[in-house]
Amino acid sequence: MRIYRYCFIGLIGILFFSTAVNARHIVGGNLTYRHLDGTLYEFTLKVYRDCFCSECAQIDPTANIGIYRCIGGSCSGQNQLTVWQSLNVPITNISNVSTPDYPCLVEPNVCVEEGLYTFAVNLPLSDEYTYHVSYQRCCRNVTVNNIFRPQDQGATYTVALTPEAQALRNSGPAFQTFPPTVVCGNAPLVYDHSARDPDGDQLVYEFCPPLQGGGPITQPQTTLLSCIGAYPSPACPPPYANVVFVPPAFTAENPMGGDPRIRIDPVTGIITGTPTTQGQFVVGVCVSEYRNGILLSKMYRDFQFNVENCDPEVVADLQEDIQIADQVYAVNSCGSTDVSFINQSYQEEFIDEFLWTFQIEGETRSYREWSPTVTFPGIGEYEGFLMLNPGTDCGDTAQIFVNIFPDLQADFSYEYDTCVAGDVVFTDLSSARSGFLTEWRWEFGDGNFSRDQNAIHLYQEPGIIPVTLEVIDTNRCVESITKNINYFPVPALLVISPSSFDGCEPVDIFFDNLSFPIDTTYNIVWNFGDGGSSGAISPTYTYEEEGVFTVDLTITSPIGCETDTIFPDLITVLPSPDAGFSFTPEEPSVIIPEVSFFDESSAAMGYFWDFQDGSTSNLASPIHTFRDTGRYEVQQIVTHPNGCTDTLIQLIDIKPEVRYFLPNAFTPNSDGKNDNYMGVGLMQGASNFSMTIWNRWGQQLFESTDPNLGWNGKMLNKGKEAPNGVYVVRVSFRGPRGQDFEYKSFATLIR
Repeated sequence: MRIYRYCFIGLIGILFFSTAVNARHIVGGNLTYRHLDGTLYEFTLKVYRDCFCSECAQIDPTANIGIYRCIGGSCSGQNQLTVWQSLNVPITNISNVSTPDYPCLVEPNVCVEEGLYTFAVNLPLSDEYTYHVSYQRCCRNVTVNNIFRPQDQGATYTVALTPEAQALRNSGPAFQTFPPTVVCGNAPLVYDHSARDPDGDQLVYEFCPPLQGGGPITQPQTTLLSCIGAYPSPACPPPYANVVFVPPAFTAENPMGGDPRIRIDPVTGIITGTPTTQGQFVVGVCVSEYRNGILLSKMYRDFQFNVENCDPEVVADLQEDIQIADQVYAVNSCGSTDVSFINQSYQEEFIDEFLWTFQIEGETRSYREWSPTVTFPGIGEYEGFLMLNPGTDCGDTAQIFVNIFPDLQADFSYEYDTCVAGDVVFTDLSSARSGFLTEWRWEFGDGNFSRDQNAIHLYQEPGIIPVTLEVIDTNRCVESITKNINYFPVPALLVISPSSFDGCEPVDIFFDNLSFPIDTTYNIVWNFGDGGSSGAISPTYTYEEEGVFTVDLTITSPIGCETDTIFPDLITVLPSPDAGFSFTPEEPSVIIPEVSFFDESSAAMGYFWDFQDGSTSNLASPIHTFRDTGRYEVQQIVTHPNGCTDTLIQLIDIKPEVRYFLPNAFTPNSDGKNDNYMGVGLMQGASNFSMTIWNRWGQQLFESTDPNLGWNGKMLNKGKEAPNGVYVVRVSFRGPRGQDFEYKSFATLIR
């Protein structure tokens, strides 16, 4: 039997500050009724609070009850909005809800307090009105995980007496217990949330959304007691809004998640599932009461599940061969009567005493070592126990069955041709005193396996290969043996790729050696037929000359076995043309963009030119005019009569040219001839242009950054006319490829 001690970690955090009336403390509640006599009914209100909540309100000394007479489920008419009766019910009793009685429980930091209110009311029989009896209060714990702003969502606890329920003098169902204050995460939850109905009516259970009631507003006092306040006095009429769950993880029907998801059985009211997320979760449960298929009432209850991490303090455990059941283990020994037990019990810091006992030859033998070695008399089954903290409530016990089985011997032989690669034949030679072997497991040392008793395997790689055979008998005893195989044969067949090749010289060919088994320990010699050779397993070789070549390959294993193969006329290398060309002018420019190309290739019969400006030609010696400056990689591709080609690429630089000249004189007399002083020439691609003109006294008369704007002989082209004379001119600019140009000259002004 396993006895648990549970450790609860951080169950409820410190809540936010609050006032006495707008406190975060509500963790659940519900309202029920029963018929007493005539039209007299007794109501029971239970309200639950977190009594460890910091600065939170106490259970209200008086519950403000509102009773409404409504047609249907909504009190929407003007007369129905008026409270039919308002009650201030004093509290009947305050008590703590006990924590679950787990053995060895480390007391959690959780406290739930129940406030009980009972009151009786005469409700005149009506075949028209439904009586709604309600209580409202704010607020819920701020630490709740599954609803929005829980500190601002209060609670409504309400019950409705329908005309049908009044006519039958019905008593409503009442839940039998309050849900546990703590449930363990990642552990199955089974909680009986069923109710008892005094009239024996049919009850149907479901998860439903808890009801809001009582807002977060605390000031002024009149607002506090209103329907939007924290403590409505009396409770407000229906309909009541539902709390808002945080989607998509949580809904009213899926309030906690879990794997499997937390569910409620509609017939039994049992809540099952495995919670997987720690935290606090508001859950609403509704129970509908039916008699002869007629719905008489629907009772609401909401409560708060606290899901926490629970760990057993001590667990008896050991290294076993088979786990028969929970804490029932089998330890098998094959051939040896000395059994060493490995104690894996935990939590070791809480284990004060440990005791091993075994029934051997009619007597109980005890051992107090942490991991003892026990000698058994012979083949057979023996029973024992590992007990932790024996005689205490916080211990644990594991039951042990020890099986001493006859031994078995694993062995095998193997056979293969050591010189030429082929199958290795493995023969099982194992034996078992129990009489029967049931399984064979071969590991061939190259990642391959077999479960045949006798196996055949073909290796792809050579080497000293460890082969393991593991055998199992009817008692599940296991024995294994490993033997090394010196496997260094030569391939049975030499296979290479390509199997044939035609190409143009020069040509690089990758010879892929597909033969097996070989590796770098083998001596490998390639002869390529043109005098070249290689010792690589799979070489790449370049044929420089045309011709037909026979290739041969020789392989010698580390133990001296040899094989070779000749591949006649394997490679055919065809002659290729030689591309070549020249061009004039050698330095073309934007002024001279036409270039003549002259073919200088040999053994060519076809030509293709690509000028890299979108133009091509098939002429042997074309002439091409480049449309723009720049550097062009001109490509010539020539074709041999056999189809082989050769390519040559040369760089053609079409240089941009700047040519700029300054005149000696100008005549600004407005006759339309030579009226402006400016330079002339080719300025395509020039930048950073500057021209300034100065008189002999160092006064600047003109400045321009536009090469097409000249000086008209006036001060800054708009002031007083300059007199006849000689003026200094300075011009600078940057060329298309970044070179700097600077000019200095004299301009003679003649009017």
